[in-house]
Amino acid sequence: MRRITPLDRIALLLTCLIAAYKVVAGVEGLPVLATWAYTAAFGVLIISGLLMIINGFDVLDSPLVVIIATIIPLGLSLGMVIENIPDWQLIYLAFVVVGFLAILLTRYLLPERAAAIALSLVHGLAGILIVGLPIAFVLRGAKPILYLFVSAGGALIGSGGILFALLKTGKPILSVEKFFALIPWILFLMSAAFVLGLGV
Repeated sequence: MRRITPLDRIALLLTCLIAAYKVVAGVEGLPVLATWAYTAAFGVLIISGLLMIINGFDVLDSPLVVIIATIIPLGLSLGMVIENIPDWQLIYLAFVVVGFLAILLTRYLLPERAAAIALSLVHGLAGILIVGLPIAFVLRGAKPILYLFVSAGGALIGSGGILFALLKTGKPILSVEKFFALIPWILFLMSAAFVLGLGV
């Protein structure tokens, strides 16, 4: 596995600072559950970034870290559903709980390939919502155009998740070196995009 560099740590530190700003600033005027979902997502992003800064990329080999990091896309997508489609919040909350449990159980009870498939499916649906909802609401005029930054952040987190899943299943698009060179900057750009989009 590629060793973490000082430049990687800078990108991860910037990610943590941006996410911490969003946790402190919050998102005003939202239902409590949506606020909790967003806060959980950005809080886990901070923890994940700090773990990589301290321990390097080896932490990504830990099943527990991968499971906890799932809270990022699930929390963001849940917050968006509660904020924008409140009639669907209970159904999607059920998906979040079942999806998280599926990732937890497959990670410890099934082969790594099966666990990667479960991870990809849950992340995939969350990613579709994170990318698709802002586009739909901006086109309808229900949200300002800056809300499209959320879609950009979703595309970044989705691409990072797909690259990581393919790496774990033995069918990588990028070499290990290139993947770990990109991941700190994907996280930085993703967090910046989410903060810009959710700040509107």
